Amino acid sequence: MRELNLDQLRTLVTAVDLGTLSAASQALHLAQPTVSLHVSELESRLGAQLLLRGPRRVQPTPAGETLLAHARRLLREADDAVQAVQRQQQGVTGRVRLGTSTGMLVYLLPELLREMAAAHPDVDAEVSIVGTNDGLARLQAGTLDVVLIAPPQAAGDLVVSRWRRDPMMAFLPRDWKAPRHATPQWLAARPLIANDASTRLYRQTVEWFATAGIVPRARIELNYNEAMKSLVAAGYGAAILPMEGPAERHTVLGVQVVPLKPRLTRETVIVHRALPLLSGAARGLLSILKEHAGGTA
Repeated sequence: MRELNLDQLRTLVTAVDLGTLSAASQALHLAQPTVSLHVSELESRLGAQLLLRGPRRVQPTPAGETLLAHARRLLREADDAVQAVQRQQQGVTGRVRLGTSTGMLVYLLPELLREMAAAHPDVDAEVSIVGTNDGLARLQAGTLDVVLIAPPQAAGDLVVSRWRRDPMMAFLPRDWKAPRHATPQWLAARPLIANDASTRLYRQTVEWFATAGIVPRARIELNYNEAMKSLVAAGYGAAILPMEGPAERHTVLGVQVVPLKPRLTRETVIVHRALPLLSGAARGLLSILKEHAGGTA
């Protein structure tokens, strides 16, 4: 036996609720012969009479009553499924998983996440701290929806769009006598706190020193920018870090910030899978992120 047809079940339920096939025809915007055919095909498929057609109204038979109870439940579940998909696609409900750096999370994302919560109050935004390689791997594995990372060397079939370009600055202990601009030569003569060698920031910093023919030696390597700033504030050394957002947000007790010469910038891109593969929640986050594209460099 073929599976039951939801349209035919809806016709049966509407005819019983409204009392006549004619009323069901008008309510469902169907021709009356189509309504009659729906009921006849259901009866043929089940091998049972479902409606008693009287001169004034139709009445369900015992077999019809049994089918009606199941039909109402199936139609409710079908309508719920359609609404759930529509709400999810529209970004009204759902979950979006964002990967980003510590600096972005601390200095830029709180405002954006507040906007996301206001625009999509029933969407759960989850944030993970990731590096470039880790972010790409998790994006391709499907455990993240959107990542904010340094431009990848190869993105495959992922979508990459520029988001921000922020200046890299020298973060120095407050009691150091600092020049107007920090050069590779000046910084190389002082204790350095560097990013972990596996990071893109580390490679950028090494390349910046290399322009002056210098190979820097760090006292310590970390992969957490805020911890690096704490060490700077304690007088342990200098660090080269990106300045995401307004400078005053980065000015912590015991730290001074000096521009680099030559200039150095850190670019951040948005990476995600093709738009048809994204949920409405993820597309809503992308829209907010793109409204804040730019940077200060």
